Amino acid sequence: MTRAFSFEKTLFEGVFLIKPFVSDDERGYFVKDYSKELFADNGITHDLQEVFYTSSYKGVIRAIHFQREKEQAKLVRCVKGSVFDVVVDLRPESRTLGRWEGFYLNEENKNEVLIPAHFGHGYLVLEDSIVSYKCAERFYGEFDDGIKWDDPDINVQWPLERVGALILSEKDKNLQTFAEWKTKRLEGVDGV
Repeated sequence: MTRAFSFEKTLFEGVFLIKPFVSDDERGYFVKDYSKELFADNGITHDLQEVFYTSSYKGVIRAIHFQREKEQAKLVRCVKGSVFDVVVDLRPESRTLGRWEGFYLNEENKNEVLIPAHFGHGYLVLEDSIVSYKCAERFYGEFDDGIKWDDPDINVQWPLERVGALILSEKDKNLQTFAEWKTKRLEGVDGV
């Protein structure tokens, strides 16, 4: 079976659910999940700068992360396992500011999400997983930031029934709320 690239628009302008090129046979499968030329042909600019992989256990929640400055556009794909991936609109002038959309990404569907700059990103790990991030900007630790995974204003409907105990980093336990982020953003505090 061979599947060609497809690019599906989502709730947010600039966010795409992408089904990459996949070819499988009796040996296994081959995936091409990025092509600068093909993305450009579909009106998508993604200037790849860095690639990261995370390995996470079932039950891990990676909260709504972003960089305050030098925002990172990301192409995210679960290469092994399964995650519920969430994108949150953090564009200050957006009519959908604070809204979220979720996607099931897993080894079987091989789908990926293109997340532009000015969006937050997080996920719930549904089984032990490896996630790939192809970033269009370097990671800058000094600008690393986030919003609580269970923020009541954003109100992400995580499929928590699919996991047992949750696993959160100390950093993610102490993140700000969406209301605190908005206040800082409006006041221009901390380079936000």
